[in-house]
Amino acid sequence: MSEQVVHVLDWIAILCILAGALLSFIAGVGLVRFPDLLSRMHAAAKPQVLGLLLVLVGIGLRIAPQEDTGVFSVGTLILVGLFQVVTVPVAGHIAARVGYRTGRIRRDLVTTDELSERLDARHRAPDTTEDTVS
Repeated sequence: MSEQVVHVLDWIAILCILAGALLSFIAGVGLVRFPDLLSRMHAAAKPQVLGLLLVLVGIGLRIAPQEDTGVFSVGTLILVGLFQVVTVPVAGHIAARVGYRTGRIRRDLVTTDELSERLDARHRAPDTTEDTVS
């Protein structure tokens, strides 16, 4: 690649890394400042993952012209981003369920409560095993 293209890619990488760091910082502030579990989960999941993906894109743009070393490749960055996108929603879902069952979620803030119907039906008929996933 020409030196001008590498220079432009460096600046784009810097902007991506700074934007990702800013989003991750905002996620951290949200974890401290938001009052309830559901708000904190939202702050932990959405901007943090987007911030990480922006940082990974910035790193990928920075190392792409120098990938001949083979020590760290763009494929590794793609795998890290993919695993984050796949696992963070699952972890958020599990944390919400645990919070709901332990009473740490304010029920007045929940507009549609489908889980209470399922749990009430299970408690009314404990002999049936119609729903094994909780």
